[in-house]
Amino acid sequence: MRQRSRKAKGRRLQNYVRDRILKTFPHLKRKDVMCVENFAPGPDIILSKTARKLCPYSWEIKNQEKMKTIYDFYKQSKKNAGRSEPVVVMKMNSRDPLVVLDFEHFLELIKD
Repeated sequence: MRQRSRKAKGRRLQNYVRDRILKTFPHLKRKDVMCVENFAPGPDIILSKTARKLCPYSWEIKNQEKMKTIYDFYKQSKKNAGRSEPVVVMKMNSRDPLVVLDFEHFLELIKD
C-alpha cells in the first residue's frame, strides 16, 4: 500500500471518530473536536476544554491489518457473550492490561 493510501485510510478513521464524538455530544461544535493534520505528534483527535470535560480521553487512531489477532480475540468474546457486551482484556509482559470493547458501546458508556 502506498504512503498516500495509508494516510487516507487513517484520515477516514479519524474523521469517523470525530463525527461519532460530535454525534454523541450534540452540543459540541466542530471546533471542539478536531482531527490532527499530517500526522503531527500527540493525540490524533484534539479536544477543546469543554470537550475534554465530557470526554477525558486521549485518542490515538490506528487503521491497520496488524491488529487481526485482537479482532480474533474480540470475535471469540462476542461468540461467548450471549446477551452480554463482549470485552477483551489483554496484556503483554511488563505492560499494563488493556481493554477492547465495541466503539459504539464505549460512546454509550461515556455519554452519560
